[in-house]
Amino acid sequence: MAENTPGDMSEAQFLTIAEVAARMRVSKMTVYRLVHGGELPAVRVGRSFRVREDDVNEYLRKSFYNAG
Repeated sequence: MAENTPGDMSEAQFLTIAEVAARMRVSKMTVYRLVHGGELPAVRVGRSFRVREDDVNEYLRKSFYNAG
């Protein structure tokens, strides 16, 4: 069986902008800003965007900080 490589998308789970916004509890416009600003990688499918679930988790992990 082939080993998963960083470029392998066969197991990737993609989310819509609305799903990302719901998961992050922000507006869709905030997600669009993150995508257009290059902070959150996305794939364009037709006229819409899809974001890998792993990229959302990584963004949240990097954004987390301990207040206090």
